Amino acid sequence: MARGLNPGQASVPRDRVLTVPNALSVIRLVLVPVFLYLLLVADATGWAVAILMFSGASDWADGKIARLYATQSSRLGELLDPAVDRIYMVTVPIAMAAAHVIPWWVVIALLGRDAVLAATLPLLRSRGLSALPVTYLGKAATFALMSGLPLVLLGQFDGQWSRVVLAIGWGFLIWGTALYLWSGILYLIQVSMVMRAMPRR
Repeated sequence: MARGLNPGQASVPRDRVLTVPNALSVIRLVLVPVFLYLLLVADATGWAVAILMFSGASDWADGKIARLYATQSSRLGELLDPAVDRIYMVTVPIAMAAAHVIPWWVVIALLGRDAVLAATLPLLRSRGLSALPVTYLGKAATFALMSGLPLVLLGQFDGQWSRVVLAIGWGFLIWGTALYLWSGILYLIQVSMVMRAMPRR
């Protein structure tokens, strides 16, 4: 999740690399190929679920630490954390669809939304902007998706408990996908407002 700053953090040098949040982001990045191997090659669903749960918890933790402690916030972290999030949002749905855990339409909806928004970046740059601020709706959508995907994967086991987990997971996944698409529409509306209000540079 994107990291915010507390008042007074701007006065602290933020060019550091060795911070706890950055270490957590690197660990999450290294675990991406491990997750792919466990799910698609080793058929170790339980361990794959564990990696997704750890990644979700560490994603929350690194953002929390960066906000609470000025010495743990860095420019590298502001770039690395969302980049790793984006890698997970691409690789995890594709891997789960390839493993026949979720249908491909979910992947197409998620990646199609991201592709459309990525196409607006040249327009924003022509107005001197790199991107628009992340909205709370977008954060809620990402949270729902990152909660729903591991729960759906966990629901692949046999047993009554897994059916309950699977139903909860699909609830989060459908809700998250809907919010993700709606936040994309709102983003496009914001882009159109920027295009009308700001002159080309």
